[in-house]
Amino acid sequence: MWIGWLEFDLLLGDVRSLKQKRSAIRPVIAELHRRFAVSAAETGAQDLHRRASIGVAMVAADRAHVVEVLDAAERLVAARPELELLSTRRGLRRSTDD
Repeated sequence: MWIGWLEFDLLLGDVRSLKQKRSAIRPVIAELHRRFAVSAAETGAQDLHRRASIGVAMVAADRAHVVEVLDAAERLVAARPELELLSTRRGLRRSTDD
């Protein structure tokens, strides 16, 4: 079993409130769920208006599949015009790793 995760550090555009921030982040998280069948959530910077962290995780039997899905998820987030992707952290582990 392979476990993969991504953490996106994002800068949001013209956002002036936490309510506007949520309305910008929710569609991204929903699209990640829908298109890639991954777990995704806002994971940090929750009290800042213009910054956000989104975490994505998945489990699969094949390493190549995990890498392919995480790459596609990263491209999707990077292509969103209302977001600036500042950085991405990635992890990949096999269940038998110690």
